[in-house]
Amino acid sequence: MFNPEIESMARHKMENLQSERLQATVKRVYENVEFYKRKFDELGITPENIRSLDDIVKLPFTKKQDLRDNYPYGLFAVPLDEVVRIHGSSGTSGKPTVVGYTQNDIDVWSEVVARSIVAAGGKKSDVFHNAYGYGLFTGGLGLHYGAEKLGAAVIPISGGNTERQITVIEDFKPRGICGTPSYILNIAEKMQDMGLDPRNTSVEYGIFGAEPWSEEMRAKLEETFNLKAVDIYGLSEIMGPGVSIECHEAQNGLHVQEDHFFVEVLDPKTQQPVPEGEVGELVFTSLTKEAFPVIRYRTGDLASVTKEKCICGRTTVRMSRVKGRTDDMIIIRGVNVFPSEIERVLLQINGLVPHFQIHLTRKGTMDSVELHVEIENGIYEEIGGDLTHSRIQEMKYEIGHLMKSTCLVSMNTIFNIPKALPRNEGKAIRIVDLRNSGAVGV
Repeated sequence: MFNPEIESMARHKMENLQSERLQATVKRVYENVEFYKRKFDELGITPENIRSLDDIVKLPFTKKQDLRDNYPYGLFAVPLDEVVRIHGSSGTSGKPTVVGYTQNDIDVWSEVVARSIVAAGGKKSDVFHNAYGYGLFTGGLGLHYGAEKLGAAVIPISGGNTERQITVIEDFKPRGICGTPSYILNIAEKMQDMGLDPRNTSVEYGIFGAEPWSEEMRAKLEETFNLKAVDIYGLSEIMGPGVSIECHEAQNGLHVQEDHFFVEVLDPKTQQPVPEGEVGELVFTSLTKEAFPVIRYRTGDLASVTKEKCICGRTTVRMSRVKGRTDDMIIIRGVNVFPSEIERVLLQINGLVPHFQIHLTRKGTMDSVELHVEIENGIYEEIGGDLTHSRIQEMKYEIGHLMKSTCLVSMNTIFNIPKALPRNEGKAIRIVDLRNSGAVGV
C-alpha cells in the first residue's frame, strides 16, 4: 500500500475522520459559494445542523446542470489567485463543466492516484506509459502526477499517433500502461497488423477507465497483452481519476479513497438509499477539496458498494464496476439496456473484434435497434469476404439468441468487414442516434 495507515484504517476511525471533514466542507461551501448558501437557506439548514455522517441526507444535491448554470467559476470556493489548475469537460453538448484546484488539491489528487497505481500493482521503479489524453480532460495529467508522486518514470505520450505508441512501448519497455480500454485494444490491433505480438511486450499491468467496460473486456485485454487489467474510476467534478481503483490481488470492486470522498448509493428515481450490495446511482461528496468542493454530486453512474474487507488488506468501501449510466441507458420497447451489457454479450462470440456500435433508428412510431459488429480478419478471409456465408448466419443467430435471453430485446445485427467501424483515441462512441434528422454519437 502507498499509505497503509489510511488504506487499512479501522471503520470507526474512518467514519470519525469523514464526519470531521464533512462538517468542515459544509462550512466552507456555505461561507464561500453563493449557490450552496442559497440552497441551504432554502432548506432551512446551516452548517451547525450537520453533526454526523447521518446528517448528510439533509443536504441538497448537486447536478451537472448546476455546473453549467454557474459557468465558469461560480462554484469555486476560493479566489482565482489561489487556483493553480483548471480542468473541464469537452463541452460537446453546450458549455463545458469547469473545475479548479488549489495546490493542496493537486497534492491530494497526486496521492490518491499514487495509491491507485500501487493497488494496481505499480512500483516506484516502474516505467509508466500514459496513453490517456492530456489537456482539459483530467485523465492524462491525473495519472501523470500520481505516477510521479509514486516515483515512477512517466512517459507522457497521451492519446493518438498509435504507431508511435507502439514504438515507445517496444523501445522504452514500460511495466505499466494506462488509457481507455477501447484505445488500448486499438493499439494491440495495430501491433498485430505490424506483425508484432502484444503478449511479448514488457507491460505487466494496465489501469483502464474513462468508459464503462465489462469483465469480458477485461479478459480480452488480459489475454491480448498478457497483463493484469484493473479498473480505475473518477470524474472531473469530484477530482478526476483515482476516486476509486481495483486492487490487483482481488480485482473485485474498486476501493474508494474514503478519507477524501464520501459515497452514497441512491435509487435514481426516489433519491433514497438502497441496501448495501444493491445497484443505484453513485452520489459523491468531496471531503477535502478546497477550490471546488461538491456536495452530494449525482454522478449518473450506476453501481453498488460493500464494506466487506478485501483480501488485499484494505478496509475502505468498495464499489462495483460501473454497470452503466442513467443517461446512456437505452429504453427499447420498454426494456432498459446498457451498452456495457451488450459489450459483455458480444465478447462471448468467437470471431468478432471488440468494437461495435448501437444505431438507434425509428420506423414509423417504433424505435428500432441495429447492432453493428465487425468480424475478425481471419474469419473474413475464411469466408472469402462473403457476408452472406453460413458462418455469418450462424454468428447472427447466436448473437440474436444471446441478446434476447440476456438483454431481453431483439436487435438486427449488421456485420461489417474488418476495420470498417471507427476506432477512437479516447472514449469509444457506442451509441449513434439516427432517430432525428442528424446522427448524434454518445
